[in-house]
Amino acid sequence: MIKKIWELAFLFLLFGGSSTALARHELANRNLSNGQKNYESFCASCHGANLEGQPNWRDFKEDGSLPAPPHDETGHTWHHDTEMLFNYTKLGGQATLEAVGVNNYLSGMPAFEELLSDLEIWEILSYIRSTWPEHIQEAHATRHPIKNEEQDN
Repeated sequence: MIKKIWELAFLFLLFGGSSTALARHELANRNLSNGQKNYESFCASCHGANLEGQPNWRDFKEDGSLPAPPHDETGHTWHHDTEMLFNYTKLGGQATLEAVGVNNYLSGMPAFEELLSDLEIWEILSYIRSTWPEHIQEAHATRHPIKNEEQDN
């Protein structure tokens, strides 16, 4: 019994401890300067220069879509795993949602696969994450642990 407790404690520290997860997060160690420049060029017009999103971002527009949400800590970006955020940016919101079976939601998020490389998308996501307070970064990292295949991108 004691051995099992120690094993669980070790696994928690190895995989579940927030500082470990934060340090090993797949968005860590990216080029934040490039990410910020590309965010300003491709994202800020909708999501705001300060990542504040559009006004009333929780209220549906006449076309049934929602305004662009904030990417700062007041929004829900940090609630989503990075693979979903990457696909949402690359493929667009509608395609990403439909790929997981969400067919009754109209997304206004366009696809950027023709405008940004995979690396540039990762850098933008890294820049966004870098603006969050540490406790939000830790929460995101522990909810969405590292995926080895993303380290190479």
